Amino acid sequence: MPDPASFTDDENWSGGFYELSLQWDGRDGQGLQRGLSALWGAAAVDGCYGSRSHEPGDQEEVPCTVESLMAFGHLRGTVLLPSGDRVVCGCVTLGGDGEPEWLDFYLPLGALARVDQRIGGFPFDSRSGEDSLAWRRPLDGWLAAVGTRIFRDAPFRLGLIGFELDGRISSNQINGHAPDPRWEGYLLPVGEDLRYEPATR
Repeated sequence: MPDPASFTDDENWSGGFYELSLQWDGRDGQGLQRGLSALWGAAAVDGCYGSRSHEPGDQEEVPCTVESLMAFGHLRGTVLLPSGDRVVCGCVTLGGDGEPEWLDFYLPLGALARVDQRIGGFPFDSRSGEDSLAWRRPLDGWLAAVGTRIFRDAPFRLGLIGFELDGRISSNQINGHAPDPRWEGYLLPVGEDLRYEPATR
């Protein structure tokens, strides 16, 4: 039976990424590092590796730092989902040089589909509309809880939850208000608190 936590099974990494994407001010040189450190703890990621060409037991861990992230492009590990299933996961960063910096924590759909048949060909099949909320809501809620824990240690400007977000929405565009209807979940700072607006479609 295929193992959704296997690094070397290419199918686990296929299908695109379901993400928790967090935006910091690119001028804050330490914001991304604080966020990365908080992320690994908040999500209880097991391991921190620079390659998916070898299983965790066949490679050395790397430091969970922005320097490692820049050197390898991605940092990877495994994570236990609310369902009790363990899957591969990773993170990547976007932006920099004075621009908003995004940290994307991702769960590959190939691995997710192996533990939940409802995912199917999301987001391209006939079940990818509101029907997909049946499996997305619990997953989104868990990612929102991870984001909330990160926010306590490393406050961010905006958090988004959904498929292949790629920093296409910024805090400047929404002015503190989530659109309605929306495909993505939103984590919106309100003073020292965080408001979660779940996806509606």
